[in-house]
Amino acid sequence: MINLFGMALLLFSPSCNPDKDNQEVLPSVLANNVAKFEGNQNSEFSFEVRLEFDHDKPVSVDYYTQDLTAKAGGDYVAVSGTLEFQPGVTSLMIEVPVLADTLREEDENFEIILSNPVNARLSSLKITGSIRNDDTYLPLELDGYNTPDNYPGWNLVWEDDFDQGIDPANWKYQTGATGWGNNEWQHYTDRPENAFVSEGVLVIEARKESYNGSDYTSARMITAGLKEFQYGRVDIRAKLPEGKGIWPALWMLGSDFWTTGWPGCGEIDIMEIIGSEPSRLHGTVHWDNGGSYASYGNHTDLSSGKFSDEFHVFSIIWDEEQIRWLLDDVQFNVVDTRPSGLSEFHQPYFFLFNVAVGGNWPGYPDNTTVFPQRMMVDYIRVFQKP
Repeated sequence: MINLFGMALLLFSPSCNPDKDNQEVLPSVLANNVAKFEGNQNSEFSFEVRLEFDHDKPVSVDYYTQDLTAKAGGDYVAVSGTLEFQPGVTSLMIEVPVLADTLREEDENFEIILSNPVNARLSSLKITGSIRNDDTYLPLELDGYNTPDNYPGWNLVWEDDFDQGIDPANWKYQTGATGWGNNEWQHYTDRPENAFVSEGVLVIEARKESYNGSDYTSARMITAGLKEFQYGRVDIRAKLPEGKGIWPALWMLGSDFWTTGWPGCGEIDIMEIIGSEPSRLHGTVHWDNGGSYASYGNHTDLSSGKFSDEFHVFSIIWDEEQIRWLLDDVQFNVVDTRPSGLSEFHQPYFFLFNVAVGGNWPGYPDNTTVFPQRMMVDYIRVFQKP
């Protein structure tokens, strides 16, 4: 006997649906994000839009740009239109004009929105264009304390006012992300993104960005093997960054650091602040005391304002007997270097300028920390007795 009910199930089974078996397979519309440096002249950002495979019917997709941090009319030119792929064509371009300037800015982004596909499927609705900043001009206010370029009884033996940029005869970079003995988080680089000169002022910029496995970048510049001095007066005019986890320093290490190591080489911290205390300045020395680490320091506070408000001059006066620290020509710390255990402080030293992000002492950035943070140095001068 024929089972009519079973035959009915077979006839109407979805696996035998002729409409599904004949359903047209559509190509996906694919595209990649684009990131390029802004440059100093207007340029085009080219976005390739392609089909997953060739189709025997015309394919079209609409597009338009949309602001993110980049703004149409100021950073780029808004565009819109329709891409039309004829059979045999699988790749077309969207060109977005990018407007160059010389102003130091954050990297900026815009989007291209894709919509209304015909004879195709959209694998993504958005493409991101990243305009990477490579400018070095910052409008600067140079207000603040200043010191003379000469003192009676002293000779100016070295000066860098950065009017000619970063001079390789004076400075080289230390790079990497080793923690630097303090569990710091930044990766030091030699890129212009992290150290550059604007209007004759050196800028060291700490940035929040992914780089070689680190979440922050900055720069650490040193004069080792180039400019080293024993004794004298040092004046450094600088404006400092702030924020939790930010740690700027203008300091010195003994030139035998590479053979003796730390703290046996000695360390003179002309200026340190931790960004969560933006009005407090520290001046400190570190040394090896008979096989044990030793340090001595003191601090001073601004009577008003923060070190990020304007430029100040951070100085030491260092001779055979003592090291004195001055803020804007006012002494706030002194150490007697005559005891035999302080022999580290009677040799040549080199300079280090850096902005660390995080560390055992300053702590670490949180959601209150604003990036980028910049330390600006107007000049460094070294005077010695004739």
